[in-house]
Amino acid sequence: MNLEFSKHELEFKKEVQTFLKKELTSELVEAAKRSSAVFTEKEIAMEWQAKLAKKGWLVPSWPEEYGGTNWTETQKYIFSSECARAEAPSLTPMGLGMIGPLLLGKGTKEQKDYYIPRIISGEDYWCQGYSEPGAGSDLASLKCKAERKGDKYIINGSKIWTTHAHLANKIFCLVRTENSQKKQEGITFLMVDMKQPGIKVEPILTIAKDHDFNQVVFENAEASISDRIGEEGEGWAVAKYLLEFERGGVANEAEKLLTRIKFIKKLVKIISAQKKDSDFDSLYRKKISELEIKGESIKFTVLRALSSFEKGKSPGPESSIMKTLATELEQEISDISLEVIDYYGMPFQDTGLRTNESAIGDEAFRPVAGKYQNLRATSIYGGSNEIQRNIIAKAVLGI
Repeated sequence: MNLEFSKHELEFKKEVQTFLKKELTSELVEAAKRSSAVFTEKEIAMEWQAKLAKKGWLVPSWPEEYGGTNWTETQKYIFSSECARAEAPSLTPMGLGMIGPLLLGKGTKEQKDYYIPRIISGEDYWCQGYSEPGAGSDLASLKCKAERKGDKYIINGSKIWTTHAHLANKIFCLVRTENSQKKQEGITFLMVDMKQPGIKVEPILTIAKDHDFNQVVFENAEASISDRIGEEGEGWAVAKYLLEFERGGVANEAEKLLTRIKFIKKLVKIISAQKKDSDFDSLYRKKISELEIKGESIKFTVLRALSSFEKGKSPGPESSIMKTLATELEQEISDISLEVIDYYGMPFQDTGLRTNESAIGDEAFRPVAGKYQNLRATSIYGGSNEIQRNIIAKAVLGI
């Protein structure tokens, strides 16, 4: 197992750094830093997406005919790591990271040819309709019903915790097309136009007062049969395939985590200067070192997985290990960040892109409390960490 980059890979790394230096503006970086929400604000994410699309680097993992780069797994890792190190805005994942790869793997040629260019251009902005009231983690219990009439499905029911539904013009949904003794059967995967009279979006504010989530209510909304992925009743298998992509992004989180640890050092420096207390810096030096060790261990786990990829092997349970370690470290980083700023974390700080409110304390304090609150969800979404530990126990320990 070789964890060192080759000469060619180091040259590619320099090419990526040159691109980022030219195209990643300080305005984009600062806007991304300011946000406390799970996803970057749409306006910022789409501006960065347009720059990457113009360069041809937006969707490295996709086939070349649909915008892919034909990069090796190591090149993809280098690119994502350099973006994280440069603090580039995160891209909104529902189109690029979920429905796009799903269409490429399971969609018809007509679906791919129509939707893929619109995902890349940003013309279609997607949200995910899975969870329902009473059917969150137990997704097989969903009740949102779709009845087939001619060449359309008529949809009634609701979805909840639908991220960015208020901004999206498209939603991909799991719906029940048949009641079956086995709950996983009778579920169908549909792509639905959000801009129709039969859909109502009701906002849900987080405890950080961010508007990321919504409830989506369907009242005789329509979806075309041509916008079904897979056959009727195969939605469970389609959803499992998509979930592989939802969890796959964890492999590139190591540099983001290490960058956030550096942010804690900045917070400590600011507070130390205010307190005029050198002991304050010493107090957090050990905590920060422990975080850095954890971050580096995740990074090397990623590199081991890359080594397997390059040899054509599957990384196996490493994806579950990385998901668990990365999300728990992310929460720990947010815990210590909030602890460092002390009472500056108590008042609400508006992190909206166009807020006119001045920061309370240093500008760096603005997103800390909101991030802490929002990151409580990271160990739940994409498959809870309890589920990941079950996978690890079975695959590694054989229990």
